[in-house]
Amino acid sequence: MAVTNGTITAVGSTAEALISVADNLQNLHGGYLGPAFGDGHAHPLFAGLEDAGPQIRQCEDLDEILATVKQWARDHPGDGWIVGASYDATLAENGHFDAKWLDSVVPDRPVLLRAWDYHTVWVNSRALDIAGITAQSPEPELGRIVRRVDGSPLGTLCEPGAIDLVTAYIPAYSTEILVAALALATDAFAKVGITWVQDAWVETESLEAYLAAAQQGALHTRVNLAFRADPFRWAQQLPGFVLDRDRVLFLGEERLTAHTIKFFLDGIIESHTAHMIDAYSDCPDSHGLPNWNDQALVDAAIAVDALGFQLHMHAIGDAAVRQGLDTIEAVVAANGPRDRRPVMAHLQTINPIDLPRFKDLDVIANFEPLWAQQDPVMTELTFPRLGTERSTRQFQIGEIAASGVRVSFGSDWPVTHHHPMQGIGTAVTRTGSADPASTPLAGASYDVAAALDSYSTQVAYQAFAENSRGILATGQIADLVWLESDPRISEQHEVAELNVLGTWLAGIPTHHVAPKPVLDGTR
Repeated sequence: MAVTNGTITAVGSTAEALISVADNLQNLHGGYLGPAFGDGHAHPLFAGLEDAGPQIRQCEDLDEILATVKQWARDHPGDGWIVGASYDATLAENGHFDAKWLDSVVPDRPVLLRAWDYHTVWVNSRALDIAGITAQSPEPELGRIVRRVDGSPLGTLCEPGAIDLVTAYIPAYSTEILVAALALATDAFAKVGITWVQDAWVETESLEAYLAAAQQGALHTRVNLAFRADPFRWAQQLPGFVLDRDRVLFLGEERLTAHTIKFFLDGIIESHTAHMIDAYSDCPDSHGLPNWNDQALVDAAIAVDALGFQLHMHAIGDAAVRQGLDTIEAVVAANGPRDRRPVMAHLQTINPIDLPRFKDLDVIANFEPLWAQQDPVMTELTFPRLGTERSTRQFQIGEIAASGVRVSFGSDWPVTHHHPMQGIGTAVTRTGSADPASTPLAGASYDVAAALDSYSTQVAYQAFAENSRGILATGQIADLVWLESDPRISEQHEVAELNVLGTWLAGIPTHHVAPKPVLDGTR
């Protein structure tokens, strides 16, 4: 392959004939060259900020979390708030964590720790006091306060309606810290072969950091911003969305765009906040927590679509999925045909009746394939909430792709790991293990070639960039990934472990490592 000024100019024998006049040569040593990966749904700012607080993600039990927080408090005596992420929700029964546990190590300063799902937080009593959350506090709209038997708050808060009661009192990070977080996160993406990221949750207050990062050359990937639409004030947000999109456009930095609006339709199954058609199996009185009423969602979606934005919807419960499809149908009817490419993300449960509607409405189905495995979260929290029948139709990647729907992949990092090969390996085996005897999650198979396509070509399509990148062909931008070997001929259970040796963004290397030496013609 020959690349000139960031564009693929020749492939095959035509490129080979240019070797003698090339300025730079890269020997792939028998490795695999493919179109670079994209991440169709992630949260780079949150991921980068995890390094700004106590490192609790790798903690394996409650005592380890508490010891880590205690040491952080000792090492940072001047910090008013201690904010960290992301703890494993399976370390406490039902994912409910007690403020008193944090009080035992930090009694005098407010502490807020985010769970791995970023829909739940654990706070200490000092944080509850500052926010004024007591037994008399009403249940917030679009949120849930987990309570003790006497009605007092336990210390676990679910969804923004409850979480924001506390985060409203946390001082904002400086632009310098936010830029550093973006640099850290996008560099991590580059190291795993990614050149484009959909930031799927951007508050407009974060825009200044993104603009500064772009101007300072701190973005190591392209990033498209999805501004979050608020269910209560979306109409007031519309002028700001347009202004912020124009500010990004005026900046003229190729690595930053802002074409998308994010809608959270529901929460997550593990905290009973995903919106379900039928009640939860372990909580017969609950169908979850929808974030939007039907008419408000339709009105908001029609309005942002009319402004030319792409819709990006978080939908995990089957009722939320149906609401999203109904909304897109209403948008098409109201605004007429155009190339809008609506995205519905996660899609953990889809009612069989709704599967054909994705194709009918030209919806891009964005899955986070690492979730399609029987890990402790699935077995301890998810299965009991869904029951047997619904548990067998989770993350129907193969089924929906077989119906002709475009399937893009994402990581939802920092919720789960950002490495595409781990996601690809899990999509293919539906396990999170290198052991070929591991029990897969129920669902149709998805082959390696299709998974590679979902993490590259289909993400490029999601980004409206299929005419410029996403395949290896003359005239395409040279966004490339170099793997140590060809995953299409690897053993399925080994795919997740393949190393990324190089990443190029428009011909510019953003990651490069030396391959292992070849001995006697073998790897």
